[in-house]
Amino acid sequence: MRTHRKHDYPLSDIRRFLEPGPIVLVSSAWQGERNLMTMGWHCMLGFEPALFGCYIWEENHSHALIKRSRECVINLPTADLLDAVVGIGNCSGTEGDKFERFGLTAMPASKVGAPLVEECHANFECRLQKHLPDYGFFIWEVVKAHVAASPKRPRTVHYRGEGEFMLSGPHVSRRRLFKPEML
Repeated sequence: MRTHRKHDYPLSDIRRFLEPGPIVLVSSAWQGERNLMTMGWHCMLGFEPALFGCYIWEENHSHALIKRSRECVINLPTADLLDAVVGIGNCSGTEGDKFERFGLTAMPASKVGAPLVEECHANFECRLQKHLPDYGFFIWEVVKAHVAASPKRPRTVHYRGEGEFMLSGPHVSRRRLFKPEML
């Protein structure tokens, strides 16, 4: 097994190594207003029920819509939407409708008021379980999932910091090494 020579590293930059999840688009709506935001800070917290945790800065326009509605949709874009993902993250919802600006289709959700992004590979309708305002952390229960039939493993986008992204790569399985009860 190979060893690696290491050096001290700035603590403020360790997220480049630890943020495992793909970039998502969070859609929200409240009293006729809708918004989209780009998000990279999130994690799964549970499986039954499906719980999803994320950080949303209180200065972000979506924060107020989400806090009031207590709902959102987590939309999973693929690599072909990277320019839209960056553009959505670089502007405020106070500047106009991001669905229109970036040519995305808002579709009605079945269990929440926030719209789905039709062009995304998957959409997860969420209801708020808990908000930790001191940390800007929201815990969501996913109440409905919509996932495209193909491809089985979409090419997702992952943020590395400082404007750099990586794309999900080839699938590698070690399933045969796992005990069935651990899967």
